[in-house]
Amino acid sequence: MRLLYAGSETNLADVVAEQSGRYTFVKADIGDATAMEGLFRGNAFDVVVNFAAESHVDRSIVSPQDFVHTNIVGAATLLQLARERQVGRFLQVSTDEVYGSLGPEGLFTEETPLRPSSPYSASKAAADLLVLAAHHTYGQDVVVTRCSNNYGPYQFPEKLIPLMITKAMEGEPLPVYGDGSNVRDWIHVDDHCAGIRAALAKGKAGHVYNFGADCEWRNLDLVKALLRHVGRSETLVTFVTDRPGHDHRYAIDSTKSRRELGWAPRCSFEDGLRATVEWYVARSGRHG
Repeated sequence: MRLLYAGSETNLADVVAEQSGRYTFVKADIGDATAMEGLFRGNAFDVVVNFAAESHVDRSIVSPQDFVHTNIVGAATLLQLARERQVGRFLQVSTDEVYGSLGPEGLFTEETPLRPSSPYSASKAAADLLVLAAHHTYGQDVVVTRCSNNYGPYQFPEKLIPLMITKAMEGEPLPVYGDGSNVRDWIHVDDHCAGIRAALAKGKAGHVYNFGADCEWRNLDLVKALLRHVGRSETLVTFVTDRPGHDHRYAIDSTKSRRELGWAPRCSFEDGLRATVEWYVARSGRHG
């Protein structure tokens, strides 16, 4: 696929080494219908899983058109080709951000109305609706998954956890939006991937499945925890002007996924966060 700023072929080195003969990397734009038609014409796919997305809210505020192209046009292009080529199942990887912002209580369920509040979440919600409409209109076998905030190795350091780890290692100020009271629900990337595999194999066509690990953290508390892991002082915390339209709280109810897919998160946040910090520290070659 087309590599955006956060993509790197070096991240796939282990896959190339371990899956020789079973893996092919094609560099193309999923919104380029001609390129995608050639890809589908030259291959017989059993399933299509659409992970591709512009995903950083701040960037969507600055350049929303990029998000429309990749997240909406790209998803629609893949969806139509999958239908025309009679691909067995199309799985759209989405986000809990399509639900908008929660109050101090409650959880997002699959029945929660969509209320996206940023160009990023609006583009993902639009793609979700196109996918679900394809099932209703054409009977296409589709599944949508929505997940809470991911963390783990290889994440590009614009996201909260890797950004704070890398800045802390350098002794740089850690920018925290507003007063740091915004709450996010965290899940390790391995648990998210396990959920996607389960939805691909066991999910009901036309259904949505939420994945979360019941792990809510205020942003400020998480940043302080990361500073402790890296061995830096909380004086590095620097409060900055809040993001426009910043959602206050996300929290996922994954009861349906647990019940219907037999899925459950396995990685505790304590263990996952420690391993994530260690991964970035090892990549930097220095600590403290």
